[in-house]
Amino acid sequence: MAIDIAQVFRTKRCKKYKQYLPIFYPDAQYLIIRVPSSKVLILLARAMLLALLIVSFPWIGSIIRGPSSIKSSPFIPESKLGVADLINIELLPLLFRDLTNEGLMKVGEKAIFLTNGNEETIQASQILSDNEMDLVSVTDLERQSSIPSASFDFVLASNFSVASEFIDRTLKIGGIVTVELSDNPSIAFNKPSNYKIVYLRRFESTIMAMKKTSSVELNSATQRKLCGHASEAKKAALKNLEDVLLEPPRAASGKSSRYLKRTKYLPDLMGDSLESYPRRVFIDVGLPEKEGGSRTSWFAKHYPTRNKDFEMYKIETVTEELSGKEVFQIGMSEWLRKNVKDEEYVVMKAEAEVVEDMVKSKAITLVDELFLECKPQRHGGKGKYNNNNKSRRAYWECLALYGRLRDEGVAVHQWWG
Repeated sequence: MAIDIAQVFRTKRCKKYKQYLPIFYPDAQYLIIRVPSSKVLILLARAMLLALLIVSFPWIGSIIRGPSSIKSSPFIPESKLGVADLINIELLPLLFRDLTNEGLMKVGEKAIFLTNGNEETIQASQILSDNEMDLVSVTDLERQSSIPSASFDFVLASNFSVASEFIDRTLKIGGIVTVELSDNPSIAFNKPSNYKIVYLRRFESTIMAMKKTSSVELNSATQRKLCGHASEAKKAALKNLEDVLLEPPRAASGKSSRYLKRTKYLPDLMGDSLESYPRRVFIDVGLPEKEGGSRTSWFAKHYPTRNKDFEMYKIETVTEELSGKEVFQIGMSEWLRKNVKDEEYVVMKAEAEVVEDMVKSKAITLVDELFLECKPQRHGGKGKYNNNNKSRRAYWECLALYGRLRDEGVAVHQWWG
């Protein structure tokens, strides 16, 4: 039945077509186009509809689901979204002139360009030399860790969210940070609480400048950078600590100053001026000097104190056998919690037994830098270990403790003095 209807329909269309030819020329030549069968047309139409339906699936899905899933998160870093983060170099001279006219960028101030991916283009231009700016990549954590705190008056950043920690550490109070905002409305910008907006202009993109009004208030977990709270800059610095000795030095050479000279101290690795700490403390835990303990004079001679005052404590480990009478005993972990705070800078030298107890009690998180004294057992003349001191242990145990501290983020050094 369906076929008969189609044939009738085709016949009628042919008749109508002939009615539109009012004049015929006997000698004329005609181009005759054969119209495909209606079955072929139906198949083609269905194929076209199916193709259009497949192509429109993503668009239909977006209508059903609503806005993109990006919008479900209040803040997503631009780096995770794959944004180019490349500031137009040709725009910078105009931007710098405008910032200078506004008094936000001044000649002679120390400035840095924090970029993300177009270092070669920037270095080839005259931007850095004309404005006396340093250039640092947001991915160069080692270079960032070497820059001292509060070093810059002006920061130009292509991606603030990725390098916010470095920017806040190195920018002086009263300094200016200039950032390019994304045109994507799905990418939010979270202004830090210790900054205020002082400039907003629309060029090819929107440029915003903020003034740092104060140091950010950090809780103890953020301030304490050790044992699970290490920042990216701190992790990069720990990789540059001196190599561990895989076997102990001879007794005489172990006390040599060359072992102190090879030590890479934390303030040097971090570029830390030690100014921001309300208190700086050095604690030496060990035997009394007459019992073989070390003196504290080495600290003032070798440690980079940055001409800052350190409170120095010498805590002697005394047993009842040595004292000949009962003594008041207090654990080192308990003493440390009572006498130092999270926001203070603490350097410590201690024996392995004391350090193990501090690790178990988590008091080690109060220490910024540690000199680990682990006395290895030595062989006697007949091949037996000389165990005249209970604190001595197999050297592999010393290395295991050292490795555990490094894994937990502690800036630890081997001590042979």
